[in-house]
Amino acid sequence: VQLQAFGGGLVQAGGSLTLSCAASGRTFTTLVMGWFRRAPGKEREFVGCINSSGATTYYNETVKARFSISRDNAKNTIDLQINNLKPEDTAVYYCAAKTGLRPIYRRSREYQYWGQGTQVTVSS
Repeated sequence: VQLQAFGGGLVQAGGSLTLSCAASGRTFTTLVMGWFRRAPGKEREFVGCINSSGATTYYNETVKARFSISRDNAKNTIDLQINNLKPEDTAVYYCAAKTGLRPIYRRSREYQYWGQGTQVTVSS
């Protein structure tokens, strides 16, 4: 599976941004898709994930109120909508994919495939 994340950029605090991730190489509907981020000097952090059908999502509690994940199985893409951006959201955002029987996977080591990351920088 090849993943490509895009849509990052420089945004002012309070603004919104949508990150996207395009997948290829495997039947998309077999994949659970996740988003992670790594802020400068910090460990990679789980942001959220969406099951293969798109019916179930799960978020890190710290971002749950502002982040939303969706997927378009016809286009083999997922989106991460981020609202009310804060400086602490500054990070490289990665999309990840895995096959599995569960709808939710939260640990980065559970994911088999990773995109290259897209930088989000939030200015105060």
